[in-house]
Amino acid sequence: MSSATSNTINPGAPATGAGVAAPGTSPTFSPLYQQIKSLILQSLQSGEWKPGELIPSEVELANRFKVSQGTVRKAIDELSAENLVVRRQGKGTFVATHHEARAQFRFLRLMPDTGEPHSADNNILEVKRLRAPAEVARQLDIKSGDSVVFIKRVQSFDGAPTIVEELWLPGAIFKGLTAERLVEYKGPMYGLFETEFGTRMIRASERIRAVAADESTAELLNVAHNTPLLSVERVSYTYGDKPVEVRRGLYRTDSHHYQNDLS
Repeated sequence: MSSATSNTINPGAPATGAGVAAPGTSPTFSPLYQQIKSLILQSLQSGEWKPGELIPSEVELANRFKVSQGTVRKAIDELSAENLVVRRQGKGTFVATHHEARAQFRFLRLMPDTGEPHSADNNILEVKRLRAPAEVARQLDIKSGDSVVFIKRVQSFDGAPTIVEELWLPGAIFKGLTAERLVEYKGPMYGLFETEFGTRMIRASERIRAVAADESTAELLNVAHNTPLLSVERVSYTYGDKPVEVRRGLYRTDSHHYQNDLS
């Protein structure tokens, strides 16, 4: 996600194409549509338009920001490409939500070798509050020892345990998140975070490597000790590039593969 540039425009004033640098700094320039994109992002982040809601039309936004409709369209094109909004033919543009079927596979790239992808069954093994380990704190941009929520679960496809995951979430944001709530909630976990904790995952950074299953993981995944697994370490971000989740997963790939579409 692109962060707001230093040369933003006043929502109530006509927009201009170039920014003005502060004394002693180098001048910076931002295309007009990027400035409009930043303003729309501010409205998304502030909750002016909630996930799943219709946003104003391009004409209405052009009037609001006093720019051309084409400039607004180009800004929304980028937001759509980044999966922050969704265009629906004949209906308008909506704020993207993790409750949409297609969104459920945006952050899960493990696909079956045969058949159509479908949601996993979750077995929550552990949920507890603890003090953030130093590395997790660094990744979440919080202080070492700050409160985090730790979750461990196994995800199964068609009855076969396939993923063991450990998650760390900032305790200050996810107050009240319990094992009972996770078990009773039947939708996607990111949908729960979005609806009940006001935290929408915008993008993620992942590191992938091959590892061998230790005895504990092998037992959970019902595979032999030292079976090759895919290790996926992810940091997920919300608006403003704020990290709000560290997730470490071990994937079986005997009947699944990791798929990433590049463009």
